[in-house]
Amino acid sequence: MGDPTYAQPDRPGRPGLPEPVTPAGRDGLSALLARPERAVVALDFDGTLAPIVADPEQARAHPDAVPALAALAPRLRSVAVVTGRPAGVAVRYGGFAGVAGLEHLVVLGHYGAERWDAVTGTVHAAEAHPGVAAVRAELPGFLDAIDAWRGSWIEEKGRAVAVHTRRAEDPQAAFDALREPLAELAGRHGLIVEPGRMVLELRPPGMDKGVALEEYLREVGAESVLYAGDDLGDLPAFGAVEKLRSDGVAGLLVCSGSTEVTELAGRADLVVDGPPGVVRLLSAIGAQLP
Repeated sequence: MGDPTYAQPDRPGRPGLPEPVTPAGRDGLSALLARPERAVVALDFDGTLAPIVADPEQARAHPDAVPALAALAPRLRSVAVVTGRPAGVAVRYGGFAGVAGLEHLVVLGHYGAERWDAVTGTVHAAEAHPGVAAVRAELPGFLDAIDAWRGSWIEEKGRAVAVHTRRAEDPQAAFDALREPLAELAGRHGLIVEPGRMVLELRPPGMDKGVALEEYLREVGAESVLYAGDDLGDLPAFGAVEKLRSDGVAGLLVCSGSTEVTELAGRADLVVDGPPGVVRLLSAIGAQLP
């Protein structure tokens, strides 16, 4: 639906604010601007608020992300960060704790299995799936047995385990070669594989960003939502917003553009140029609100 750059035409009468390319997206943005106190801005973390880096432990939010959110959030119903990372890790890497203006920020971590809110500063979590511990123990030997160690590495994610291929000589070939074996391993332990940007995450079924987002929006009584993401794991959240539109909740779908993953761009109402574009969009929206 759009070209993956921030260079969208401005909205008439609103300089600096890009125009969504779909009628539903324009309605979603108009609803957010008209009644921000009933709106939620929901955002993925990696690739949306934070640039993708070779080592996920080095990922940090774009330097202008927290100031933009802190300026915007007090006018909204809430801001929600929806991520596959543990909630506490996203809080640390995002620098969200103790920031004036973000008192009602929530982080829905592990696809909603964990929740951190700024009001209490605590994480609430569901019981861990036993299959994750079993896969964690088996995975090193498994990768060695299929000769997949070279260039791949394991990331411990608490309630999930991820295998990255970005450091491989041919990251895409390594990614493709691992998909089926890891799916078989996950299935033996009651887990599923969630593909991402040169990463395959083994995690429990039944929870995804769509479920987490829809439950949260209904909980807070949102009338409109902006959701921004960059990866395959964000497709369920896009689907949730599309479903909620049919129930009368206005929605704006934003793709944080990437040359690695293009699926979201085809379903987005607006495509921006990665985390810098997301930050500019949030700042432009904030500048339009009283």
